[in-house]
Amino acid sequence: MDIATTLMSKDEVRISPSFKEAFLFWLKLGWISFGGPAGQIAIMHQELVDRKKWISNDRFLHALNYCMLLPGPEAQQLATYIGWLLHKTRGGIVAGVLFVLPSVFILFGLSCVYITFGTLPWVAAIFVGLKEAVLAIVLAAVIKIGKKSLKNNVLIAIAVLSFLATYFLDFPFPALILAVGGIGIIGSQFFPSLFLPGKKSGEATSRADHDGQHSRTSSLARNVIILVAFVLLWGVPFLGLSYLLPGSTFTTEAFFFTKAAFLTFGGAYSLLGYIAQAGVEQYHWLTSLQMMDGLGLAETTPGPLIMVVQFIGFLAGWNHSVSPGPVLGSVFGSLVATYFTFLPSFMFIFLGAPYIERLAGNTKMSAALSTITPAVVGVVLNLGVWFGTHVLFPASGFAWFSAVLAFVAFCLMQFYKVGIIVIIAGCGGLGLLRYLLGF
Repeated sequence: MDIATTLMSKDEVRISPSFKEAFLFWLKLGWISFGGPAGQIAIMHQELVDRKKWISNDRFLHALNYCMLLPGPEAQQLATYIGWLLHKTRGGIVAGVLFVLPSVFILFGLSCVYITFGTLPWVAAIFVGLKEAVLAIVLAAVIKIGKKSLKNNVLIAIAVLSFLATYFLDFPFPALILAVGGIGIIGSQFFPSLFLPGKKSGEATSRADHDGQHSRTSSLARNVIILVAFVLLWGVPFLGLSYLLPGSTFTTEAFFFTKAAFLTFGGAYSLLGYIAQAGVEQYHWLTSLQMMDGLGLAETTPGPLIMVVQFIGFLAGWNHSVSPGPVLGSVFGSLVATYFTFLPSFMFIFLGAPYIERLAGNTKMSAALSTITPAVVGVVLNLGVWFGTHVLFPASGFAWFSAVLAFVAFCLMQFYKVGIIVIIAGCGGLGLLRYLLGF
């Protein structure tokens, strides 16, 4: 096994994986990344930072802070960013594609089942168990990230206020980031011990952790190549759809989902509200009930929560496709929605990541990140609470089975270091067993 290790600090070692090792991990991640952005960020942190040590906690949070500012699916962008850190452009492409690809096949299969048979109770029972596993994973991740980043009462207060602002006031996340980043920069000038905890002057980040990173410099030529590649990858399929199927639903889908990918800030949940309203009320691709069913499928399958766009595209092609027919129309609709939603994410990462990496050793950037990271902890907790309330408090009342299963799963992970795959498989199996036994 070709593994090189680099000493980062007295207590932390970063392991550089081979491309094959990384490829296999991203492939596995695509099949186990349940729970929407909160669950996926939690899984990546546990696997990449705690278990494999392929990236340090600081690097992980540095990448996460940037991805949370971007429009579109933050978890998929985070995977792309980390893949780029590990193996440059090919690593980013592999990580971003494999993060989505398994859910494309799974959700397409479930969409076919849904349109043919409706909802299947035994499938729903497995998904109920998976939700408890995700809830436990998110809670464990918030605790781990919080322990590493909330190093004093000021940073704890920022995390708490960020949670309250996003959960109760729906405060826009980009505005929150700008506000707390400014607080960090200003505060570090007067109280450096509070806003740069554990850092000496000029030691904002470990130099060893940036070995090879600063060599990935940006240039005008590189940026032009990325932009030209994006225009071609977007324009050729769009023009092909316009020429081969003029006036079809597919060209409307392509333009709409591209626009959504560029304009919806605040993560997957803000994007969901926008596309749900447009898909149901503006374009009439599906009904509101079908939208809720699609969201339920997307929440309980691996991959980004925003994969619900594939379900929308599936029904748009099934209901409104005249030329290729409903079967081929559903295939085209699914692929068009997925492709045009996720394509811009790669451009955001490949254009922006080199500049973000240049700032990693900057003292002012470190001061800003010292407050942005607690804000991200608060936002991840917000996503976890949002997810938890839907799991523990369904329409029928408090879900005791879900609460007990989530608590046991959390204890097994937190105190007995049981792996994520075992937790996911066990919870899914118990959900199915409960249904078969008639409880």
